[in-house]
Amino acid sequence: MNTIRHTLNQALGQLDAAGGWLGLLSLRLILAWEFGEAGLEKWRGSNWFAEIQDQFPWPFHLIPTDWNWALATGFELAGALALLMGLGTRFFAASLMVRTVVAMLSVHWPDAWSSLAELARGYAFTDKGHGNFKLPVIYLAMLWPLVLMGPGRLSLDALWRVRLGQPTPRLLQPQT
Repeated sequence: MNTIRHTLNQALGQLDAAGGWLGLLSLRLILAWEFGEAGLEKWRGSNWFAEIQDQFPWPFHLIPTDWNWALATGFELAGALALLMGLGTRFFAASLMVRTVVAMLSVHWPDAWSSLAELARGYAFTDKGHGNFKLPVIYLAMLWPLVLMGPGRLSLDALWRVRLGQPTPRLLQPQT
C-alpha cells in the first residue's frame, strides 16, 4: 500500500512540476490564437463599430468609433503577441477581459430577456434571437487564471522575475 501511495505521490508531483511550465502556457497559446485572429480580422476588415456604438457600455460609447476600432484591434493584436510570449501577461489578460466584457455587452448579450431561464438561452454558440455569450464567458474564465497567477514558468515574465531576483510564485514552484 505504501508503494502505491509513494508512486502516486511521485506521479502527482511530476504533474505539478509540469503544470508550472505547461498549464498556463496552454491557456496563453489558445487565447493568443483566438485574440490574434480577431485582431487580424479587424485589421483587414472595415470598421462596423458605428452600427453598434450606442450599445457600448460607458465610457466606450463616448469614444469616437474609429478610436474604439483602433483600441480593440490594437489590444487584440498586442495582447495576442504578449500572451504568446508571456510578456506583461497580467496587464494584457486584464485588458482583454475588459475588451471581452465590452464585446459581450454590446454584441453578444441578448437584446431583451425577462427571466434567468430566458437569459440562459443566450449561453450558446449560435444566435437564435437570444444572444450568444458562451464564447466570451469561456474567454473570461480562461483569462482569469492568467490575471491571478501570471503566465507560468515558461514565459518572458518569469525570466524577468528570475533576472530581478524575485521569487517564483508559490503556486508555480516545483513540489518536493
